[in-house]
Amino acid sequence: MIITRTPLRISIAGGGTDLPSYYRKFGGELISAAINKYIYVGINHTFSPGYQVKYSKFEHVDTIDEVQHPIVRESLRRHAVPPAVEIISLADIPAGTGLGSSGTFSVGLLRALYASKRMHVTAEQVAQEACHIEIDVLRHPIGKQDQYIASYGGMTHFEFLPDDSVKVRPLSISNQTLTDLEENLLLFFTGYSRAATDILIDQDKRTSDGDAAMIENLHYVKSLGIDIKQALEQGDTHRFGELMHQHWEMKRKRSSNMSNGDINRWYEVGRDAGAVGGKMVGAGGGGFLLFYATDRTRLRAAMTKEGLMEVPFRFDHDGSTTMMRD
Repeated sequence: MIITRTPLRISIAGGGTDLPSYYRKFGGELISAAINKYIYVGINHTFSPGYQVKYSKFEHVDTIDEVQHPIVRESLRRHAVPPAVEIISLADIPAGTGLGSSGTFSVGLLRALYASKRMHVTAEQVAQEACHIEIDVLRHPIGKQDQYIASYGGMTHFEFLPDDSVKVRPLSISNQTLTDLEENLLLFFTGYSRAATDILIDQDKRTSDGDAAMIENLHYVKSLGIDIKQALEQGDTHRFGELMHQHWEMKRKRSSNMSNGDINRWYEVGRDAGAVGGKMVGAGGGGFLLFYATDRTRLRAAMTKEGLMEVPFRFDHDGSTTMMRD
């Protein structure tokens, strides 16, 4: 049995500029942080023929072409995995909640496949391959952020260049700033889970078509990401919280599906309870609300009253790792 552990993420700034329709024209730039909530992928060679795949569904098929899970199917095909194999996945947080689960799963599965062949693979190689499968092969309307942060871990600054290369740099922040963020960033589940596909398809199409409002919005979000990077590296976490608020105000202008009445109300309740700033994590429309607040007790009380559950977290600095080998 081989088991990999791969972190989910919270997007910090610049989300949306990692889609090819944007970065191939203008270059993308964002900050993302891996957290200690994980997807575990196990691969086991069995005595029974065929391919067994266990996730929210169970599949037992004779050939790779019959596998319904698209990422599993294309990964098995790419690595020419012979039959008599079982693949299992477990997650700390359910899919569709804005924490990058699809990219995390892709990275974890690929790392497990390499480990099963006893082949060394770098974080860059796994991230590139996961992006190729999801974006180029499966044509999912997504960016590269999730695969890269899942593979590298940490709180990381990414530049997505027009030639499809990616520059990866850990943020140069102090331990004191990291501790401040772990204590004062609070994550609350809204109770909604959703697929971001519709929002991302709309953004991708409008960007490809040269929609001036969408492109200007993404330009502004990218510039805010640069400001947030500077604030964090200078240890100015209060300024970071203020910029988060600006980021969310701009981001929800992208689509009418980015937010809704409940999310808007919860956000204002959080701000009234002393949150400096916040945002929906992920493409929008549901999932998790992330706040930066120095008065944590007051914010927690307000969110509890609204019926929102907090999910405590810390940062993950390891990225995707192999926990067990056969």
